[in-house]
Amino acid sequence: MNRPAPVQSKLARVLPLFAASLLAGCNMVVLNPAGDVALQQRNIIFISTALMLLIIIPVIVLIILFAWRYRSGNTDATYDPEFDHSTSLELIIWSAPLLIIIALGGLTWWSTHKLDPFRPLERISAGRPVDPAIKPLRIQVVSLDWKWLFIYPEQGIATVNELALPVDRPVRFDLTSTNMMNTFYAPTLAGMIYTMPGMRSTMHAVLNKPGDYKGFSGNYSGAGFSDMKFRLRGLPNADFDRWVAGVKGTVLPLNTANYRLLVRPSEKVAPIHFATVDPDLFRRILQRCVEPGTPCMTDVMRRDQAAGSPASIAQGHASMPQNGKAEGAIFLAPQNKGSGPNVTKPGGPPPGQTASGDKRNRTMSMINPLALPGDSGTARG
Repeated sequence: MNRPAPVQSKLARVLPLFAASLLAGCNMVVLNPAGDVALQQRNIIFISTALMLLIIIPVIVLIILFAWRYRSGNTDATYDPEFDHSTSLELIIWSAPLLIIIALGGLTWWSTHKLDPFRPLERISAGRPVDPAIKPLRIQVVSLDWKWLFIYPEQGIATVNELALPVDRPVRFDLTSTNMMNTFYAPTLAGMIYTMPGMRSTMHAVLNKPGDYKGFSGNYSGAGFSDMKFRLRGLPNADFDRWVAGVKGTVLPLNTANYRLLVRPSEKVAPIHFATVDPDLFRRILQRCVEPGTPCMTDVMRRDQAAGSPASIAQGHASMPQNGKAEGAIFLAPQNKGSGPNVTKPGGPPPGQTASGDKRNRTMSMINPLALPGDSGTARG
């Protein structure tokens, strides 16, 4: 007579199938890149993991081996309660991790310089250097609340939440933000890079495979952060040209008025195409002077620099010599030094009392900051 299988054996068969069904819906995009920069970053992850496993796996194996060999029931194992040091073991224990740390440090140093997002690309993919005759495609990226604006200055178009790139063509991104710090992240294209108001970041990348991918914000920025995503499209050159022509065929312009509507916080925004774009818009976004009547940062800095020059200060305040930086009084000749009361030295006895237990000692941390020079420096309760 066949007996039914125990509940444990049924669960042992069902759980792996359940876990496999869950993992089947996962798309590990970081480990499946479509761009050369992302590919090199993935390889660094693989190499770093392999280097760390070189020490992790032997340690795990040795833990199990030692626990089994030196168990209490093994009478063949050597028992030495006086053991305290072994030079050979110390060399093995410390040299292996040290070599791995050196290798990881060298890999980190090399990759940090090689994959610097501000550094122009040297290759399209492995074995394919960048053709110096091909000009990188320029795209200006602006992170808004909570959507992405992409401006193609050379094509004279702009999009919202849709980024189309020609395959195998280097791309230079200039990135900024309107309101708060954010993070531009397209896992299949390249790594993360921050966008900050009033500052411009730069990232160079290339997409090697046509297809539809996703990008998103990697930095929490408020209520609509979860849906701050964009569509990344990799298109062959001919298809990219047709896509640009299609965007130009729309009628919506990205002028100052429409940008002021676009910059308002909104969530789950569908892709928008702008047939034309103000060529000076990105500069004014970066300089934070889109609003009419708002001075640009460079104008404010230029005005402050002019107002703060030695000549202008000397004319307005007669407090700085025009021949350079003013020297401190310690460097002046005695006849050029002024005289006056020392206003930094306390003018009277300290507020505390030497008698132990005096209640006035409790107020020593609350010296009256308004006490005039020469006052007794009484304390406030």
